[in-house]
Amino acid sequence: MSQALLPPREQRLSRHHIAQLVASDIPDGSIVNLGIGMPTLVSNYLPPDREIVLHSENGILGMGAVVEGERADPDLINASRETISLLPGASISEHTVSFAMMRGGHLDYTVLGGFQVAANGDLANWITDAKDAIPAVGGAMDLAVGARKVYITMDHCTREGMPKLLDRCTYPLTGLKVVDRIYTDMAVVDISTQGMVLYAILDGISIATLQSVTQATLHTPIPPRIIERVSDDRVQYRA
Repeated sequence: MSQALLPPREQRLSRHHIAQLVASDIPDGSIVNLGIGMPTLVSNYLPPDREIVLHSENGILGMGAVVEGERADPDLINASRETISLLPGASISEHTVSFAMMRGGHLDYTVLGGFQVAANGDLANWITDAKDAIPAVGGAMDLAVGARKVYITMDHCTREGMPKLLDRCTYPLTGLKVVDRIYTDMAVVDISTQGMVLYAILDGISIATLQSVTQATLHTPIPPRIIERVSDDRVQYRA
């Protein structure tokens, strides 16, 4: 795999921009798990006119946004160990109950980070190779197979400029054919029977440029939507 030539960092989406796009795509009435890292940012951008119930693997159902300062309760944390609020009617459970929700198919969506995603939807998101092995995969496997839809947030390429959207994953897998959609710092890509289908692309980046930093083939059966910057801290799909 050759090294990709990435557009400058300032031309790409930030972690907060990616979280905004994910939040805008979650429909009203959904029960959603937010994984460690970038996914937890989604809680800060959920549309106020939608009723979305957030689940956290450590035993929270009805999680609110991240809070700091005097409002923060050190006993209430999300998957990223950030202090969070609780919505009215929220409940706290032990891990066995939380995992029963995950494994029992009670989650509509899970949003996870990713190291690699393959064209068929395979996901690698817990170790990069055997030398970097950690004690366990945690709940990632349960979430990947238990949720009805799996959304992945990630940079399009590694820090070294290597593609992360691949024909086949080279890292140990978290789940086989589990990914439905990928949100990166340059695009939103769906997984279909065709492979990777470009759903949306950041304004100012061409499809040819995006393909040059993607190992898997990007299919465009219809023109992709455009992600535009409304301000420095806000993005949206162009109407």
